[in-house]
Amino acid sequence: MKQQKEFIRGANPYMPLWEHVPDGEPRVFTCNGETRVYVYGSHDTERTQYCGKDYVAWSAPVEDMTAWTCHGVCYRAEDDSILYAPDVVQKGDTYYMYAAERKGSVIRVAKSDKPWGPFTDPVKTELGFDPGILVDDDGRVYAYWGFCKAYCAELNDDMATIKPGTIRENPIPHCRAPWSPEDGGFGKDAFFEASSPRKIFGKYVYIYSRRVNEPVPELGVYEDCNGFLSYKWSDRPLDGFRWGGDISFNGGEIIPGPDGNGVMTYRWGNNHGSVMQVNGQWYVFYHRQTGRDEYSRQAMVEPIDAAQGKDGAVYLGKIEYRDGEPVSSRPVEMTSQGAQVNGLDARKWISAGYACHLHGGAGKAYIAPVYEQRDDVSAPVKEMTGGTVAGFRYLRFGEESPETVTVKTDAQAPFTVRVLIDAYNGAEIARMEIPAGAAETTGKLAVRVTGIHAVYFVFDGAEGMAEFDRFTFD
Repeated sequence: MKQQKEFIRGANPYMPLWEHVPDGEPRVFTCNGETRVYVYGSHDTERTQYCGKDYVAWSAPVEDMTAWTCHGVCYRAEDDSILYAPDVVQKGDTYYMYAAERKGSVIRVAKSDKPWGPFTDPVKTELGFDPGILVDDDGRVYAYWGFCKAYCAELNDDMATIKPGTIRENPIPHCRAPWSPEDGGFGKDAFFEASSPRKIFGKYVYIYSRRVNEPVPELGVYEDCNGFLSYKWSDRPLDGFRWGGDISFNGGEIIPGPDGNGVMTYRWGNNHGSVMQVNGQWYVFYHRQTGRDEYSRQAMVEPIDAAQGKDGAVYLGKIEYRDGEPVSSRPVEMTSQGAQVNGLDARKWISAGYACHLHGGAGKAYIAPVYEQRDDVSAPVKEMTGGTVAGFRYLRFGEESPETVTVKTDAQAPFTVRVLIDAYNGAEIARMEIPAGAAETTGKLAVRVTGIHAVYFVFDGAEGMAEFDRFTFD
């Protein structure tokens, strides 16, 4: 009976677990009377290096951000080279894709009459690495790009060449990194890559990957780290940018450490994405890492707040208000639910690959990339050791409590699984003794559980256990 259960889909990551699309720039387009959110990202298909040789287009109706459809390959590199992060914009009746060929060293713009492509007739542009494009309300077009050094400029009507006299260097000060130029353009709010311009509340918002060169103890960051999506804003499109804040950080749930500072519970890696308002709600689209490297990244999404202060400042992320006025913002939490804001259905099969908290034990646990294109494919957590915690935020149990919890594992040695709710050290609701060789084990819940909760699986004495595959409640 349990085998007939449905698998959770459209969670976080929101594309199927077999798909690996990072660097996603979300866009909302209306075509043939239907309004959908589209994501175009570099495609981690090479497996031993970043990205791949084609782009795929995915979309979902704005009314249901869990129902994603793949439109297939929408662009292939002209010279069979590796494609890095693209962007797509609409001007008039034409959709323009900025394709980053030769690992981002050559940027071509291709066209289509449909948002899902195919994009054809590519023309070489004068832009550089990680291009982001803004079509302004008056029809003028601005481009932003760069790696460890930012540039921006206005484009001519051909959408490919730079209007003379408009290029700006270092509109945002850049980070300190082995690849950064020694041009005196360093700054605390350090630009790394991933330029993504947006127009929000009439302001020009420059979203980018920030490389932190200073410790951020509250988030457990003590070394150079580029897992942040950050932003600045301005009244003008090409200069005058003022610090906004961090929108996203892909280091997982942040828990308190023994010294009072934060501790990351997921292995951070590079980050790229943007924000988009979809059906009245703002979201940040970003990516996380799977596997042991950064070559199997997956598209993630979280709802965010967006507000404007009386002084015109733009606030994005998790906003703090004082007397009804926004005063600060910080990164939103990384979850397993994504756009399923009421929690994942606890009575469906939930892959361990949706964990947003992997911490403890020997610290080697990781989500294994999967590539088999099946609806029931599960991405297991591997290299579990005694004390490893796999956490999922959040699950929806409803008004009636389940009676049991079932886990699928590859048990090479006996171990114990404790199931906790609400916190990694929260109340225990079930305990199961897993014998060596067990593939599926069911345990009774010790207490009633209703409503919406974070759920954590703690693996005790799990030395030698190979993997944690999936779970469900009944």
